[in-house]
Amino acid sequence: MRITLSIMTMALVTYAIRALSLTLVRKKITNRFIRSLLYYLPYAVLAAMSFPAILYCCEKPAAALCGTAVALVLSFLEKPLTTVAIISALAVLTVSIIL
Repeated sequence: MRITLSIMTMALVTYAIRALSLTLVRKKITNRFIRSLLYYLPYAVLAAMSFPAILYCCEKPAAALCGTAVALVLSFLEKPLTTVAIISALAVLTVSIIL
C-alpha cells in the first residue's frame, strides 16, 4: 500500500509540474538566457545523475576513472554512442583485471 501511494504521489507531482508549465507559459520564450538554460538543463541533470554512479560502479575507483577517461576521449572524437559504451566497458574490465 505504501509503495502504491508513493508511486501515485510521484506521478501526481510530475504531472502537476508539466501541466503548470504548459498552462502558465502560453507564448514563445524569447529570453536568450532562459532558452539556453532550458536547452542545456536535460544534459546537466543527466550528468549529475550518472556521474556518481560511474565513479561507484566498480570496486576499484581507478578502473572507473579509466573508463570515464576513455569515454570522454571517444566522445570528443565524435564516435557513436554504442562504440563509446562498449570500449569504455572493456577499458573498465581490463583495468579491473590488471589491478
